[in-house]
Formats: sequence, structure tokens, C-alpha cells
Amino acid sequence: DVLDPERLVQCPYNKHHRIRACRFPYHLVKCRKSYPEVAKGLATCPFNARHLVPQAALGDHIANCNDRAFLEQDTVNESSGTQREGTNTVSTWKAPPCDEDWET
Repeated sequence: DVLDPERLVQCPYNKHHRIRACRFPYHLVKCRKSYPEVAKGLATCPFNARHLVPQAALGDHIANCNDRAFLEQDTVNESSGTQREGTNTVSTWKAPPCDEDWET
């Protein structure tokens, strides 16, 4: 299950590292500092920063990335207005008339 926070994910910097998905972003930051030479050869996916692939394979990854579908669906929803319906409405509420005069 891709959404399971306890599933193990393989580190792109060191193939022997297996990290729980919920800790993976923190591990990436730490491991990037430990393996700067490996980091130079990896590129970050524009759809998911957790996807680090060899720079030569980035084009193939972008074409086949599962997260691309989510981003494209969000873009379609925004352009068709289905996601933002009702958020740009202007309130027509007006304060009721007040007979009190606080100055007197």
C-alpha cells in the first residue's frame, strides 16, 4: 500500500538503507549531506520531491511518474472550476439597522 506510513522505502543515496515512509523526507535530507557525490548525479522529480532518479533517467521518469496524474487532475479541476466552486462568492450580508446612539 503506497499510503502506508510504515512501509519501507529504499534510499536513493545508499541502497542498503530501508526507511519507513513517514521518516523518508527527513532521511533524504540527512543522507544527501552524507553522500554529496551521489547527490550530484541524481535529479528530483518535479511531481514528487521524494522521487530522486539518475539525471539521465529523469525524462523517462517524468513521462511515467504516478504522481503526474494527480497534478494533471488538479490542473484540470482548477481550469474547469470544479474545485473552486463557491470560494469566490461575495457575501451579501448587511448589518441590521441600529437604533442605539452610543454618543447620547
